[in-house]
Amino acid sequence: MASRAPARRGKNEPELRPIIVKKIVASDHDEAHGGAWKVAYADFVTAMMAFFLLLWILGATTEKQRKGIADYFAPTLVELREKSAGSNGPFGGDSVVAKDNYPHKAMQTGTKGITIPKDATGGAKEGAAALRSRDRARFEAIKQALEKRIKSEPGLRHLQKSVRFTETREGLRIDLVDQADFAMFSLATAKLLPDARRLMAEVANVIGAVPNPVIVRGHTDALPYASGQTTNNWTLSTARAEATRQALVDSGVTSRRFARIEGVADREPYIPADAYDPRNRRMSITLGWSAGPDAMAADEAEAVAG
Repeated sequence: MASRAPARRGKNEPELRPIIVKKIVASDHDEAHGGAWKVAYADFVTAMMAFFLLLWILGATTEKQRKGIADYFAPTLVELREKSAGSNGPFGGDSVVAKDNYPHKAMQTGTKGITIPKDATGGAKEGAAALRSRDRARFEAIKQALEKRIKSEPGLRHLQKSVRFTETREGLRIDLVDQADFAMFSLATAKLLPDARRLMAEVANVIGAVPNPVIVRGHTDALPYASGQTTNNWTLSTARAEATRQALVDSGVTSRRFARIEGVADREPYIPADAYDPRNRRMSITLGWSAGPDAMAADEAEAVAG
């Protein structure tokens, strides 16, 4: 059978071109260059970073801080702190679950009442209490030192019963009290007698070492003056207070230490039952509290109320 001759190409028809098919078969070596290993490596690096971060936190924080961090990442243990002014962060307080219930409650809807201290030392109350504790230690040391000095001086040993110590609202009061056989001043004058001046010097020696303010108060008994005299118990007690202040200054107490000099006549008797008792004639030398009597009184009132 005779073969069929190919059709002749027309004059305007393009020349036929052969179709070439290229087949590429991937080898096993190309499979190792995929992206799956990168994901696994990234997970490994992330885990190592978290591990070393944990080691750093354990070494750089305190036990209280670690407890706060642990509580922060344990949301099932967190309580709503509706009555607290504490922070809700990991380092905001002792613990996220700790309750800081303040005594001052809110008076308006949507607000909270808090107590703001006057300074960073803990407020007026804490400061007054600390100062009073320090002053009491000073006062006890002064008391023991003065008693020891009087006992060691043969000329003053008989005056031990004339020196009294009392803690008052103003501070430590040292009373130098007249006795039936001992007087601080000459009768009806502001002239200190020799034994009284020596006693004043011993008092000045022990109170001169502390910075507390000094209050001097003069007292008399209720014996009246004869009519026609210009002097009375008021002027006498004031003059004796000034004489006491001067004696303390002469023995080394600086003038700027004195807060008040007062004469109260017979209005504050040492023996209230007998206004004529010689023990009502006395000089009171008070070492004041460092924080002042008002702060001490406020602290005591708050302690009683609490």
